[in-house]
Amino acid sequence: MRGLILAAGLALTALPALAENHALLIGANRYQNLEERWWLKGPANDVALVAGYLTTSAPVPFDAANVTILTDGDAGFTAPTLAAIRTAFADLTARVQPGDFVYLHFSGHGTQAPALDPASELDGLDELFLPVDIGPWSDGVGAVENALVDDEIGTLIDGLRAKGANVWAVFDSCHSGTATRSLDGTEDVRTRQLPPEVLGIDLDSVEVTRSLTNPRDGVEAPFDAGEATGSFVAFFAAQTNEVTPEKNLPKGKPDRKPQGVFTFTLMEVLAEYPGATYGQIGQEVLRRYSVKNLARSTPLFEGDLDQMVFGATPGARVAQWQAEVTEAGLTIPAGSLHGLAEGAVMAVMASAADPTEAALGHVTLTSVGTFTATGQPTNTDGKALPAELPKGLTLRKLDTALDFTLTVALPTPGSAPADALLSALDALTEAAGPRLTFVAATDEADLRLAVLPGSPRPEAIWVLPSTGLAEDLATTPSILTTDKDAATLAATLADTLTSIARAQNLLKLGTAVGDTGLDVSVELQTRTPEDRTLRALPFAPVPTLLPEDEVHVLARNNTDGPVDVNVLYIAADYSISHWFSGRLQPGDTLKKGLFKITDTVLGQERMLVVVTPAKPQSPVEDLSYLAQDAVETNRNLGGSAFGDALIEAGFGTTTRGAIGLTEDTAEAGPGPIILQLELRTVAAD
Repeated sequence: MRGLILAAGLALTALPALAENHALLIGANRYQNLEERWWLKGPANDVALVAGYLTTSAPVPFDAANVTILTDGDAGFTAPTLAAIRTAFADLTARVQPGDFVYLHFSGHGTQAPALDPASELDGLDELFLPVDIGPWSDGVGAVENALVDDEIGTLIDGLRAKGANVWAVFDSCHSGTATRSLDGTEDVRTRQLPPEVLGIDLDSVEVTRSLTNPRDGVEAPFDAGEATGSFVAFFAAQTNEVTPEKNLPKGKPDRKPQGVFTFTLMEVLAEYPGATYGQIGQEVLRRYSVKNLARSTPLFEGDLDQMVFGATPGARVAQWQAEVTEAGLTIPAGSLHGLAEGAVMAVMASAADPTEAALGHVTLTSVGTFTATGQPTNTDGKALPAELPKGLTLRKLDTALDFTLTVALPTPGSAPADALLSALDALTEAAGPRLTFVAATDEADLRLAVLPGSPRPEAIWVLPSTGLAEDLATTPSILTTDKDAATLAATLADTLTSIARAQNLLKLGTAVGDTGLDVSVELQTRTPEDRTLRALPFAPVPTLLPEDEVHVLARNNTDGPVDVNVLYIAADYSISHWFSGRLQPGDTLKKGLFKITDTVLGQERMLVVVTPAKPQSPVEDLSYLAQDAVETNRNLGGSAFGDALIEAGFGTTTRGAIGLTEDTAEAGPGPIILQLELRTVAAD
């Protein structure tokens, strides 16, 4: 706390103020001047989740008294009207001191409107965050009544930074005018995008004042802040031409509730990686979006992303927690937000510094909440937990088992395409194999099959992400039903779903393995036809590439043993290309051009660099069999756990739904690493 100290003698000497952490959390749900169908349910839950994390799990302490919540979703809080938001910012600005940290969270609707100062916006549009008391667009004033315009948000943030505070702002809202289809009969999924026409805004009348000078720079950030003393980092759920959803989370929990997909994913990552940089957190959020097929939007990250989150001390991923002996069992201050699930087995350690082999025993988690979990003793490998336990126990998370199955929701019956598919369900199930599970339209699923009557292909079955939101139909897979009999429809759809599943499984594997553990430096580079100088591709924010841009790899083996390097590319159409395999001896450097971007398929793409320790006199590991057009699922990789996982990811001949990543023996040596890079490919014009 700030304060004074009584020094020698009787004089009071002021010490330098100790830095404090503050948060302002805004969750706008019920827009009283709009029809109820435009209201949201998740923002109140978002701010409650964030407040819980900041006050119980954040790597730096947030005093509950320093966390201000504005939401209309829960009794006892002030509604986030424009006046209330301005007042909260004024109060916060008056309190902060140099060196303080401020976390800002905005959950609610966003939209776009003609810019008050068109010359200041690349697209001639202002991005708006909408308080609950917004009114309509006024032609006379040229503004939306009570909207919070991006320029004002920048000014409010600059006021905090001018006091010397360091600011992290997170926006879980979207501002796109793009039409987004939502399926009937799915979970309660909504987009945080208010179409401008609902407020009486005619965007067709807006004249774009200027365009991006270099499309490789990506789209303009929805909000920004100017120059000031304190630092500034901003995370956005979607770019200005995209939407972001809310849905019931966490998946599979009976008490799940509407949450912003971006907010929930961000809190998950923060809980599991408390000692990371902003860039690393952003990269992991992108990974989870792709692995869980959560949304087609691309979160955007701005600012000094090399800083540690919350200004915390760098540290390794926390995978163990201090345990308390309770009547219910051993309880830890970590739960589903930290990647734990009921049924998971955890090692009981006498000391957090002990190796896992020295575990006293194991517990199986029987109850997992958002921030807490409780386990009961379990007999593992013939070893029971002692009756008398020492103080200071730690529960350690063990190896993650990857689930390589894919759950697919069937379309709602009643339309000709849906009924054609449902009549072919037996053939589809047989053709798809045991890894694909088909469930009813109302059940949770990784993918959703849908009929979109107003789409360019109303007689087709569309393959949508788990939210059931169809955004860019030009890049969304679909299978026409009118030209196929039942057997052909089943075979075609099974092939499509299997291809998607293989791509998703490789991303799952890449996320689980991670990019640490081997001392091998890998840098992905690019150059353009206009500039032949190679430059590094950043991992966050997502780099944008144009047709004819080249991608290169620069790698160096700093270990004392050989390693094998493979490069795989997963395109927006779920195709998998294998671009390189080779061996690096200790001290070797690999510098190689890989490929050019073409205009055949554009969208969200991903590159995986797989680095595995090589055994003496062994052949170079060649993962070209994972390419979508030539999958050899029976190939043997030598019987390693990682090799088994690769076979399973490519839908091997076994029927296991989950597989571990590490060997059971302590002599297994270092494990592999998988470097995953997200890319956006766009047209040149």
